[in-house]
Amino acid sequence: MNEEGRGPSAEPLLALIGEHLESIRTALDDAQHALLLTRLKALAEASPDDGMAVPRALQGVRLALRQLPFGHPVRTMVDGVRLVAAPPGPQAVTDALKLVDLLAAPGGAPVPEPEPQAAPEAGPEAVPEAVPDRDPAGRADRAADPLLREPALSAAEATARCGGAPPPELIRLPDPPNGYCYPEFQFPAGGGTPYEVVLEVNRLLMAEVDPRGAAAWWYGGNSWLSGPPVSLLGRMRDHELVGAATALVEGE
Repeated sequence: MNEEGRGPSAEPLLALIGEHLESIRTALDDAQHALLLTRLKALAEASPDDGMAVPRALQGVRLALRQLPFGHPVRTMVDGVRLVAAPPGPQAVTDALKLVDLLAAPGGAPVPEPEPQAAPEAGPEAVPEAVPDRDPAGRADRAADPLLREPALSAAEATARCGGAPPPELIRLPDPPNGYCYPEFQFPAGGGTPYEVVLEVNRLLMAEVDPRGAAAWWYGGNSWLSGPPVSLLGRMRDHELVGAATALVEGE
């Protein structure tokens, strides 16, 4: 990323992305790559003069990068974030813009266009093809989505536990065709309202804007902690969980 004579990136994570563009594109599927590109565009379009817009947009990039496999150098940096004194500066916006151009350029494995199929000949012996079942129960969608395979409450159950409309800080995932579900870890096992620490961490992770990214943080491995954050609820002091989430937002 030191092309055209410019100095090193003001944001080490963005510099590392630039060094591993090819392996990132290979490691991510099309949807994951599109999400990363969207997050980088949001960072590139953030106002450098807005003290909150750039850190928030950079956080979105970090969350999208958690889709990379363990052991990838960029994933290792994201998982090993630490608190730092200085927030990302305006150079992060410039670096993100250059990364958007590089990631959007041809070079990844394009999805081939389907070849046109000849229409079957009409006639008395023509038999219409059977239309495959679209699985109205949504079982296929849930089976293919690791986040939806985790225990969850229905919207009605979450509303009952909260004593009213669930707060916006709770992670709410689309669960077709049932509407939405709320990951169960956000609530104490014995009943009651959501954990306060979960609400605080979810606010930091902007769960209302990016519920999947927030859920991935809770369920994923974390080198800053001793295991996936979800496994540490009730076992680790609340401020340590909050600190780990803060590190993701503000760290490198």
